[in-house]
Amino acid sequence: MDDETVHRRRWAILGVMSMSLVIVMLNNVTLNVALPELSKDLKADNTELQWILDAYALVFGGLLLVMGALGDRFGRKAALQIGLLLVATASALTATYATTSEEVIAARAVMGIGAALVMPATLSVVVVVFPPEERGKAVGIWAAMAGIGAPIGLLVGGWAVENYDWQMVFWINVPIIALALLLGLFLVPKSKDNQERPLDPIGAFLSIGALGSILYSIIEAPSHGWTSVETLGVATLGLLFTLAFIRWEKRVEHPMLPIEFFSSPGFSMGLIAIMLAFFVMFSFMFTQMLHFQLVRGHGALDAALRFLPLPLGLMPAAANSDRLVAKFGSSRIVSTGLTLVALGMILFTTVTIETEYIQIAVTFFLLGFGMGLTMAPSTTLVMDSIPSDKAGVGSATNDASREIGGALGIAIGGSVLNEYYQRSLLVPDGLENLDSVLRESFPAAMRIGGDMVSEGNMLGAELIQSAQLAFVDGMIASAWVGAIIALTNAILVWRYMPSRAIYEDE
Repeated sequence: MDDETVHRRRWAILGVMSMSLVIVMLNNVTLNVALPELSKDLKADNTELQWILDAYALVFGGLLLVMGALGDRFGRKAALQIGLLLVATASALTATYATTSEEVIAARAVMGIGAALVMPATLSVVVVVFPPEERGKAVGIWAAMAGIGAPIGLLVGGWAVENYDWQMVFWINVPIIALALLLGLFLVPKSKDNQERPLDPIGAFLSIGALGSILYSIIEAPSHGWTSVETLGVATLGLLFTLAFIRWEKRVEHPMLPIEFFSSPGFSMGLIAIMLAFFVMFSFMFTQMLHFQLVRGHGALDAALRFLPLPLGLMPAAANSDRLVAKFGSSRIVSTGLTLVALGMILFTTVTIETEYIQIAVTFFLLGFGMGLTMAPSTTLVMDSIPSDKAGVGSATNDASREIGGALGIAIGGSVLNEYYQRSLLVPDGLENLDSVLRESFPAAMRIGGDMVSEGNMLGAELIQSAQLAFVDGMIASAWVGAIIALTNAILVWRYMPSRAIYEDE
């Protein structure tokens, strides 16, 4: 495919990349709302349900750098197509044949491998096919798709479970991926590192160990405890792998990820801004699914619909942020976006059980608008700070920062919520024998209270009210953490993020 044809088709190519990206992002969360159905149908316990969710995120995040490097070396189009095929095949086989939780966990791990091939390829292809003067706009649209993937995933999961069954959550992937594969076959150009540098297998191994260990310790910390031997041990292992990776990459002739990239303020600050922004976003989304369903009594689909103000704010902000950056510079726009996120979180701290949804909707809109102003310029800055022949690895590093930030947000936000819930819960007299069970799990407290009410025991209503009030206390505490993180991020960006990339690709 010649350069003129690629240039003419660039917006159609962006459409295919966006479709592929949304598939990856929505699979991060679609199964969250299907867990009750999976639990009943597969007789899965809490640990198995947790791994059904975590297998995808852990494999996806752990393999990102390696898959990005493979795309650079052997071809980004091939990486994209193979990754999509893996996700589609695993989805179809799971929906058709899976009868045990172990089979679903294995399928989710395979889907994670596919996703790790797809996501870096999408951004690196966008960077390669768009000229520098249009790259900010294109990356802004890409970032918007990445940002709305999670809310769309909640909608898709809620719709599938309420109208069909948990298998539909997997079936949805198949026709969308088939369309993306067909369009990609004809539209997406082949691109790779033309210098054909040799692979870095030791760096690949160390990166998997580092990212995998770090993500595992973060994901499992709320279950095992932040100071448990397992959490601290795996986190220490992740740190050792990281140090070994840095040392190796500095000395090897052809590093997978040149460490000097991090000396670029655009590259480093872009990654930090993205990571902390996703911390806030995923922490807030995690608490709000529980809030809408268990405090306000909405079904899965109704709860997901209440997230819509977030993408409605995010999409226009991300898609048009390039104009604002051209006028005011990256640091000002990103810090403004993060300040809006913080204001949204501070507004949310005034929420009570009786608060009207409109106030919560404003918080979602501010969060989305602020995320749009943050993600797109930060991603552009990261990608403009590195040479195009390392676009896959640069994209993978960008994606890894999102995964780590999101995992930290859910883990820390959930831990803060749980800590304050346990402190605030007033167990009604007569239910002292259930104290540990009620404090350990808000959903369990709501379920037990509901069963008691249905049996005519009014202590259940008292328990439900107390549990809801305690949950709201924890939710507000978690929002304060998000606000502090966003404000800290805004200050760091204002002081240290450059207005534009220092590296200029030849």
